[in-house]
Amino acid sequence: MASHCVMAVTPSTPLLSFLERLQETAFETFAHSNFDPKTYVDMPLKSALTVTEDAFQKLPRNANGSVPVEDLKRFIEAYFEGAGDDLVYRDPQDFVPEPEGFLPKVNHPQVRAWALQVHSLWKNLSRKISGAVKAQPDLHTLLPLPGSVVIPGSRFREVYYWDSYWVIRGLLASKMHDTAKAIVTNLISLIDKYGFVLNGARAYYTNRSQPPLLSAMIYEIYNSTGDLELVKRSLPALLKEYEFWNSDIHKLTILDDQGCTHTLNRYYAKWDKPRPESSIMDKASASNFSSVSEKQQFYRELASAAESGWDFSTRWMRNPPNFTTLATTSVIPVDLNAFLLGMELNIALFAKVTGDNSTAERFLENSDLRKKAMDSIFWNANKKQWLDYWLSSTCEEVHVWKNEHQNQNVFASNFVPLWMKPFYSDTSLVSSVVESLKTSGLLRDAGVATSLTDSGQQW
Repeated sequence: MASHCVMAVTPSTPLLSFLERLQETAFETFAHSNFDPKTYVDMPLKSALTVTEDAFQKLPRNANGSVPVEDLKRFIEAYFEGAGDDLVYRDPQDFVPEPEGFLPKVNHPQVRAWALQVHSLWKNLSRKISGAVKAQPDLHTLLPLPGSVVIPGSRFREVYYWDSYWVIRGLLASKMHDTAKAIVTNLISLIDKYGFVLNGARAYYTNRSQPPLLSAMIYEIYNSTGDLELVKRSLPALLKEYEFWNSDIHKLTILDDQGCTHTLNRYYAKWDKPRPESSIMDKASASNFSSVSEKQQFYRELASAAESGWDFSTRWMRNPPNFTTLATTSVIPVDLNAFLLGMELNIALFAKVTGDNSTAERFLENSDLRKKAMDSIFWNANKKQWLDYWLSSTCEEVHVWKNEHQNQNVFASNFVPLWMKPFYSDTSLVSSVVESLKTSGLLRDAGVATSLTDSGQQW
């Protein structure tokens, strides 16, 4: 079997396996429309796992596996902290109510007042990992991080990878440079330990990443502060992350219609089980599959869609809007490869400014090759868009390009290459793509739609 067809799986942990069982029992016991399975895998244990499991096994059970409501409530109260209790509020030291140089072009009094209200939210979203996580990591799914964090909020109580890019853009607008750098330090610590940036800072996210935007975060900070030390410190981690995205399972070779071979990348989670944070939902979605292997592949497609950040979208469905036809690993995505092109250019810049000319040259060459691949495989001259490419099989050594395998549907991702210099520096190309965007149907009163299909999915 080809190496890129090996079904790699990240091992689970005893804590996660137990919390999934608790989640299932809670669903059977408390079942109601707003049940949130993530709550149960986010709760820290008060006692050792063996002690907690033993108490769980002794709970009285009904015929369907549920536990009497009051018994389960008492068990949870006795053996668990609340979800999110292992993060503590932190007052960011670089926050000031109205920073000098804040949004200098915004002069309208009402708009400026609103912007300052948004700016004040940093205080609400700033956290640090509690000392208990570092002292007893086996009792927590939350991962210890060295620096302060900014969380998305609500049920998302931990750091997320690609969310952090927009968080950092906002922090830089708010002149909170130290907090922005702390986020980068946290993400680098994940690379140091796992070899890549996880989807989020939880033990159940170790099977996948998210869109690779760390180099873009570092670029934005460097562009705002000129912090060369941050660049020097980050470069080895970025090189390691680049290796992760160019591993066998993420990397594909494709032969174009001119007989030239290209290398491009896809999303591919190392997972073939229900996602712990959504185990109940995933099992229900997979219930129509009869064989174990079909369910395992579907679970991989679910986790790979989560790695894309577009969870979920008709973009990943062979027969939309049928959710069970998710086939994320069979798609070569435009946006992922645009992000990797940006990563190659950023690494080349960072290597150059730190005096590593050979690495700079190598990554400029890599970016040239990727641009050619994107032009050849994704670009559609009739639509003036870059289109995702569907693979007929995921287990070929070399895939042969066919025109009919381009996804003709319109998605916001079809336009992401416009943000990369090798494309936006071509003014005639930009004009034609902008016209295509204007007539695409994506531009709405409330902003840019992600797709034209009202599927009920988030993307």
